[in-house]
Amino acid sequence: MLILAVGNFTSGVLTADVDFLTQLPLTKAECLTKKCYYKFSCLLCFASSDSLFSALFGVSVIPSSTSKTSSSLTTTGKLSAFSNSTFDPSAGSGVSIDEAFEGKILASPNLRIYTFAELKSATKSFKPETVLGEGGFGKVFKGWVDEKTLNPAKSGLGMVVAVKKLNPESMQGLEEWQSEVNFLGRLSHPNLVKLLGYCWEDKELLLVYEFMSKGSLENHLFRRAASFDPLSWNLRLKIAIGAARGLAFLHSSEKHVIYRDFKASNILLDSNYNSKLSDFGLAKNGPTGSDSHVTTRVMGTYGYAAPEYIATGHLYVKSDVYGFGVVLLEMLTGQRALDTSRPSGQHDLVDWAKPYLTDRRKLARLIDPKLEGKYSSRGALQAAQLTLRCLAGEPKSRPSMQEVLQTLEAIEAVKGRSRESKEPSSHPRPRCHGKAPVHPRSPAGARYERPAVRDITKAR
Repeated sequence: MLILAVGNFTSGVLTADVDFLTQLPLTKAECLTKKCYYKFSCLLCFASSDSLFSALFGVSVIPSSTSKTSSSLTTTGKLSAFSNSTFDPSAGSGVSIDEAFEGKILASPNLRIYTFAELKSATKSFKPETVLGEGGFGKVFKGWVDEKTLNPAKSGLGMVVAVKKLNPESMQGLEEWQSEVNFLGRLSHPNLVKLLGYCWEDKELLLVYEFMSKGSLENHLFRRAASFDPLSWNLRLKIAIGAARGLAFLHSSEKHVIYRDFKASNILLDSNYNSKLSDFGLAKNGPTGSDSHVTTRVMGTYGYAAPEYIATGHLYVKSDVYGFGVVLLEMLTGQRALDTSRPSGQHDLVDWAKPYLTDRRKLARLIDPKLEGKYSSRGALQAAQLTLRCLAGEPKSRPSMQEVLQTLEAIEAVKGRSRESKEPSSHPRPRCHGKAPVHPRSPAGARYERPAVRDITKAR
């Protein structure tokens, strides 16, 4: 058997930013006559699944007749079993991150490789009662694995996990699956959801995550159900700070990772309401050298995407900061970023709410009524001012995520007296007509749902 060696002829390794949009395996004729879809030169062709590992993780490969790579991988179930694994230094692997963020980039992905049969066993054969959510990518199932070995366990035993099963027909999902493994497979931080393993078998692509028992921030802010209690002011600050730490970690890495899809549905909560960023399908390495931005196809979610990105396709690190500002505004107001059930002129939360954020009295009329006046008015005003800075029209005018984090931590430290509503305001609060739509989303939480295609240029 021959193994596909996908790599640069001079370095013999891959970078982390690769695509695999072609059918696998390639034939020798295709290698010779077609431009390589991996953006590299093909040396040999193969008839095994090893090419995916090469494409994803930059493994330097040799003919299998002289290597035990495949068998050792099957035995250990760890990508670290590749004794000849190596990464392009320019990809940022093996680079330490500021210890203040308690995170790091692993030299190689330490992920459990599952067979399809194992994940079928872990999820009770993907029965409907184990479905946590569904979207264009496919479905997310509840599963169980042994806490120490991560081997599949019987239902109700061991550790609960979330298993995302890709729809084989989803090419967009295929790209995002690759990005998810590339980033979450090597990024380790308390405020990033943990990817435990994956499966690639024939056309089956699956990802296994830690289970986030409290679901998504979106559910807690907008879903009307007895299982979702209104978030207190202190919990909202805690969640915002955790999410800010996650973004600051990404931005501080050598490759300045841009998350590109920061929104309430991608912020997951554990049993203690610690927030973690999930869904790295749209994540991208940031600009290098003297470049201020990268140019890419516009993708993301309307209402959260930065205006300069939508208009030009120019993606800045601070494009993420804009999305963070939108989520802060949602947390302050209890309103969705976009809601067509609101009266005309109020559909876009940012445009509607901005005039209320500069004055304490105006702001009080905008604050989420579910807080019942139990919040620090001083802290709320500071949070509103921070929100305005994040929503600045020009990227250079927005604060860095490190600055955002420091400001939020200072607000949390404020011991101001909670504002109690003793009498109704003479100025009625802007009304929201109609019921807020329910969109439970969580790739590793209680429920999950998201659009099949996230190319926001197609929604215009």
